[in-house]
Amino acid sequence: MKRIAAFFCVFLLSAFAFAAKEPNVAGQFYPKDKVELAKNIDEMLKEANPQAPGGEIFALISPHAGYDFSGPTAAFGYKLIKGKPYKTVIIIAPSHQYAFRGISIYPSGVFRTPLGDVNIDEDFCKKIIDAASGIDFVEAAFSEEHSLEVQLPFLQRVLKDFKIVPVIIGDSDFKTLQVFSDKLSEAITARRDVLLIASTDLCHSYDYEQTEAIDKDTITEVNKMSGSDLYKKLKEGKAQMCGGLPVVAVMLTAKKLGHEKIMVLKHTNSAEATGKKIKGAWTVGYMSAVVDKPSEKAEGENNMLNDKQKKRLLEIARKTIEEYIVTGKKAEFSENDPKLKEARGAFVTLRENNELRGCIGNMVGQKPLYLTVRDMAIESAAGDPRFSPVTSQELKNIKIEISALSPLKKIKSIDEFQLGIHGVVVKKGFNSGVFLPQVATETGWAKEEFLSNLCSEKAGLPADAWKDPSCEIYVFTADVFSENEN
Repeated sequence: MKRIAAFFCVFLLSAFAFAAKEPNVAGQFYPKDKVELAKNIDEMLKEANPQAPGGEIFALISPHAGYDFSGPTAAFGYKLIKGKPYKTVIIIAPSHQYAFRGISIYPSGVFRTPLGDVNIDEDFCKKIIDAASGIDFVEAAFSEEHSLEVQLPFLQRVLKDFKIVPVIIGDSDFKTLQVFSDKLSEAITARRDVLLIASTDLCHSYDYEQTEAIDKDTITEVNKMSGSDLYKKLKEGKAQMCGGLPVVAVMLTAKKLGHEKIMVLKHTNSAEATGKKIKGAWTVGYMSAVVDKPSEKAEGENNMLNDKQKKRLLEIARKTIEEYIVTGKKAEFSENDPKLKEARGAFVTLRENNELRGCIGNMVGQKPLYLTVRDMAIESAAGDPRFSPVTSQELKNIKIEISALSPLKKIKSIDEFQLGIHGVVVKKGFNSGVFLPQVATETGWAKEEFLSNLCSEKAGLPADAWKDPSCEIYVFTADVFSENEN
């Protein structure tokens, strides 16, 4: 009798797995009519004007509210992948309707939308399901959920011949997310036709201004591209994303596979989308972002340092500051590594509890890189006029970041400037200013905003000075790394 019952259960699961998953929110979150839905998405894609990243896109972070609210923001990311040859799309979404622990993966069959059916990549799903680690199929997680479903029509309008891996994350600890990212990394390996999507909205608040402030802090954390740091901030409530755990999972996976650059394409909220900024009204934040890897021919790749070289430069910076605080003298170092002996510019940035505590750099490589880092570490700790000198009591709480720079290259057109890849120097007369490449990701600025703020905030020039033919513009790349990176 037990054998018969076991066979019956397996048969039912197999039959269910291949049944079409009907949509949950068609006609609510997006149009139910096929023609109207396609037209709606195409119009949003047409209106979106995202800045293209410098390399191939590995992942999107995309909102999941109703299309009238977050659809135009989502379109920024989807426009960048239109026509790309992705064959497997892993959609990782949060659970709003069903409380469970762990991660649920829909293993087989198709997901249906008004635009047609999307097949599940069953072979890929099998590789990452691990019940012992809390990664399994929980049917109820998908029965009413919208956060994964709303991504499908966009995908159907921009890609062809792709399959999906549908993932819903419930209450998961960091260890489970790490195991999940390990499974994803192993399954993806060297494939270049896999796209990850983290489905998330940002802050949910009764106050427009509060939502804006919290979203700003959350985006700052996202731009650090550290899954462990973001997980900690989410648990502390210092970052707010309803799909925060999917974003953590994507970050962990991306870093394992060498995709370390993130670019925020668009940030808005429901009050701005509707034009109704009413005091005390419920407000939800939306963000579109991409995670990419610089192309193999990207300018500045030859300047990249390996992990051992980065670790050594960070050791030099910390030991230099420690000795200078105590003795007031520069530490002496000797290096044999040819990379560290190259004459290169560098910036050293100090952060205490994630707040800027000092940042000084030398753009021109007049000394070996390791000595430039030593000297700039001292200047950042004791010579930044915006701050008092760092004390020995503070140093244990300070995180050191180094930006090792490539040589400057003068450009004739801003088309040569790649946002998020290049840092920029502007010069006009006796005025000059510099922004490091990471400023673009930290602020979310578009290219023209980046250049205008550089001119007005750093160079003391009119905001549109970069348009003047007499204004010289130089670009450079930076190998950016910091202590305790994950």
